[in-house]
Amino acid sequence: MAFLSSRRKRARLAPELDDQELGKLLKSLVATTRTGTFGTTELCLAQMSRLLEQDPGDWDRRTHRIDVLAGYLSGSHLPRSWVTREPNSVNALVLHAWTQVAQGRAQGHLEDPADTIEACLRAAELAPDDPTPWVALLAVARLERREQSQVFGVWNEVLARDRWNREAYLSMLAYLSPQEAGSRIQVLEFVDSLGARMPANAPCAATELTAQVLQYHSILDRGGFEALVARNHWSQAMAAQALDRVAHTWSQPGFLRHAKALADLNLLAYALMAADRRAEARSVFEATGGVVTTWPWQTAGDPVTEFDQTRQRSGAGS
Repeated sequence: MAFLSSRRKRARLAPELDDQELGKLLKSLVATTRTGTFGTTELCLAQMSRLLEQDPGDWDRRTHRIDVLAGYLSGSHLPRSWVTREPNSVNALVLHAWTQVAQGRAQGHLEDPADTIEACLRAAELAPDDPTPWVALLAVARLERREQSQVFGVWNEVLARDRWNREAYLSMLAYLSPQEAGSRIQVLEFVDSLGARMPANAPCAATELTAQVLQYHSILDRGGFEALVARNHWSQAMAAQALDRVAHTWSQPGFLRHAKALADLNLLAYALMAADRRAEARSVFEATGGVVTTWPWQTAGDPVTEFDQTRQRSGAGS
């Protein structure tokens, strides 16, 4: 019936976002874990290999799939089993390294940095055009708190292979923040350097808005009076302009085409509501189709609950 098409879609976490093939693989892995194991290792490895062999040269999609798989498999035996069985498989090497990085982020340190670095370099040697070993190595450099000259060296290797790699830009943004190895000034300079060159719908288009949301969160974290008036952040020129540049384009059908477009729409919806721009947020919430990303919603509680309550306040789908 016609009225059903306008009903609000149920909010749900979906790490695969709109990648149906990746979603099928994750469901298959979930099904095999219900008995307490991943079932036959060979079957799981074959499924992962098949997925990662798809779309050769689509580095954006490949980065997304490896990132999601690594997060899902963090703590699993599968990545190490794969690289043990196939030590010359680029997919196995990259997924192993990326999974080690995911674990390292959770623990605050890498268990075996030398092993992770070796996997990255071996994969880079076997597949010179592939940016994903270098993206993983960039994350290693951050966790290891390497000097900026070393980090920028790895960063340049990524850009030489994938000019607008989303994961790499966000990784550098975090590295240059005061919380890691940089300063607020370095963050601003990094974001400013993108403006003139980056296509409006590039995979890394959310870098500027991410920087503004992170700054907003840092104000909230201070507590007290500053946290009470944190919304004022969005009325300042840089934050308001960052929103203005994307508020009316990102939610247009087909404008954002990269693998993590739905994650960027989640970020935009969050920022628009933080800025009390509810009318603009409605179309963005509609464009997400109810797919929820953990960040930035989890900063205020359960991400699905926060997304749904905020969406209701915007009036989307009502």
